[in-house]
Amino acid sequence: MADDQFPGWHGTTIIGVKKGGEVVIAGDGQVSLGQTVIKGTARKVRRLSPGGYQVVAGFAGSTADAFTLLERLEAKLEATPGQLARASVELAKDWRTDKYLQKLEAMLIVSDGQDMFVITGAGDVLEPEHDVAAIGSGGNFALAAARAMMESDKSAEEVARAAMAIAADICVYTNGNLTVEKITK
Repeated sequence: MADDQFPGWHGTTIIGVKKGGEVVIAGDGQVSLGQTVIKGTARKVRRLSPGGYQVVAGFAGSTADAFTLLERLEAKLEATPGQLARASVELAKDWRTDKYLQKLEAMLIVSDGQDMFVITGAGDVLEPEHDVAAIGSGGNFALAAARAMMESDKSAEEVARAAMAIAADICVYTNGNLTVEKITK
């Protein structure tokens, strides 16, 4: 098929919520091709342990591209142990300037339990406002829902799960099969 005829892979919602001394990153399991669900149980949230430091990462976009980025992030974290911000900036710089990496189509939310960042191929390393970040097809739905719940007495995990349930009800590229990873500092 020509590129303009290929329907493209869609699907994923990833949310990061920082509240009450913990960070939760949750992701749904849906991968779609056009109007067809190809897989409903994909695992798009991972725990990394470079140099003994715990980091949680969630990705949206091409799976192979995201795994390439996660490997690069892990290498950056091994070179700068315990310095998530520095490793994230170094990854974003490489992603923006390297001709091979520039073609990668994915986004990441990463956290070490203290800091949380959204990393993009445009060279962005964004620390979210209001302690909530979301990416992917249903990201804006999950973000709005989570922000509305941040002043409640819900824990970070409860906010993330409820926001993902709302996104799954609205976005056809998001389902309720969640992978949830929690990290504290």
